[in-house]
Amino acid sequence: MVDDQPPFSPDGGAEPEGGDHDASQEAAWIDVIRKMDEVYSDLIRYEVDLEQRNAQLEHAQQFIGSVIASMSDILVVCDQKGRIVQVNPALVSLTGFSESELTGQPLTILLSDEDALVFRPGCVVAEHEARLKSRTGGFTDLVAMNGSPRLERERRLPGMVIVGRPVGELRRAYEALHVAHLDLKRAQLQLVQAEKMASIGRLVAGVAHELNNPVSFVYSNVHILSRYRAKLTRYLAAIHDETALPEREELRRSLKIDALMEDFGPLIEGTLEGALRITDIVKNLRRLSFVDPTENTKVNIAEVARNAVQWVKRSGKQLVNLEDNLPQELIVEGIEGPLHQVFVNLIQNAIDAMRTVPHPVVTLSGRKVGLQVVIVVRDNGPGISADNLSKVFEPFFTTKGIGSGTGLGLWVSWSIIRDHGGRIEAANSPDGGAAFTIVLPAG
Repeated sequence: MVDDQPPFSPDGGAEPEGGDHDASQEAAWIDVIRKMDEVYSDLIRYEVDLEQRNAQLEHAQQFIGSVIASMSDILVVCDQKGRIVQVNPALVSLTGFSESELTGQPLTILLSDEDALVFRPGCVVAEHEARLKSRTGGFTDLVAMNGSPRLERERRLPGMVIVGRPVGELRRAYEALHVAHLDLKRAQLQLVQAEKMASIGRLVAGVAHELNNPVSFVYSNVHILSRYRAKLTRYLAAIHDETALPEREELRRSLKIDALMEDFGPLIEGTLEGALRITDIVKNLRRLSFVDPTENTKVNIAEVARNAVQWVKRSGKQLVNLEDNLPQELIVEGIEGPLHQVFVNLIQNAIDAMRTVPHPVVTLSGRKVGLQVVIVVRDNGPGISADNLSKVFEPFFTTKGIGSGTGLGLWVSWSIIRDHGGRIEAANSPDGGAAFTIVLPAG
């Protein structure tokens, strides 16, 4: 008979049956549950991370889409076979095709066969101009397009990207701008010529006076020489007719042949002097013709300034003293006529500013400083107000009354000096009056 009593442990207690096996199973289940918890936690973490990355990717796609949609330039993306993969709204708006009508179509739906051959996958195209086909069957304005290969991360070539900008409207705007610029240049030349004529007009009275004196002198001398010629002709005729000596001597005394012959030298010299004075005046007038040569020449700017002072003084009624502190020679590279006009403008302005000054004085000074020549034209007038100092070289700016000035003299002077590679500055002299400083490259 089998004894059903459980066995006793050595310490006298009963030993549980199968206890070690149950404990190991329980530990295994706990370990499985713990591993499942870890996997589940990892899955949750991966899911959260994936959702975040999906959100970032969606945000990036929205950003790229908004950028493409906002582009004013057209965009066409093609695959390796030249089929359209994507276009942007700018292209849709330009051609009238919808995106669905273009997707999957070859480039020839937009470009002519010749232009489509230019944009081959793998090629780089720079500034190719073409007209795109429109949905209505016509063509768009000219478009300047660029093409470049589209590469993936693995450097594979899945297609190309074409971007372009309509230039038809831009060219029309450029043409209109060019026409406006030409009109502006013509108007500017007309204004400059008007100012030149105004400068010459201010000198006409003085020139007329200067010409009248030697012309009158020459005319008077020629008239006397004409009378002398008649007397000499009469006396020579008597000699040729072999008139008796007593009659010839009487004729010689009555015609005053001896005095006539002595007077010939001074008359001829005086006539030549008058002619030379007329020549000098004409030469100076040629300086004021403002017909510019094509190349710069060596110009003695000191002599140009002195001549300008004399011309302005002759043309005006106001007595002005000149303090000439210029050296005999200051050579610059330039064109004499326009430079002469600069000094005429500056000196005329100085004289106009000194109308109420009891003893007006114009002072000229100059020197060579390194590779530059500096000339200063100064007056002892009231000077230039602080508000006007920054405006004196602006076109049409003038402080003179209506009809007294065009407001272009100083602007023209500034332009001439600038074209000669120099600069002109206005300031008030510490001793009173205005001072204009001209800096030109030395010749």
